[in-house]
Amino acid sequence: MNKKNIERIATERIDILIDNALREINNDEKLSQSYARLAAKIAMRVRIRMPYLIRQLFCRKCKQFIVPGVNSRIRIGRSKEKCIRITCMKCNHVYRKIIAS
Repeated sequence: MNKKNIERIATERIDILIDNALREINNDEKLSQSYARLAAKIAMRVRIRMPYLIRQLFCRKCKQFIVPGVNSRIRIGRSKEKCIRITCMKCNHVYRKIIAS
């Protein structure tokens, strides 16, 4: 198999695993974490970058799978710069995303 086929298969499997993780987060958090960890492992193994929307679902400090409203908190900042604050409920790490005005 050539590299393009391997990357295509890997991205399909990553998408499937993340969809399953999002579906299972309310029922079984441990299973959801394992799906997400497996998706990240596949991306590292094949050396492909996960899409931004998927990367956003991982905490940057503890590397856990976080879903807004389930195990992370999202707030809108009240400073001069408009920003979104995301707090991981596992490690209490807060990171901000600036909203372009």
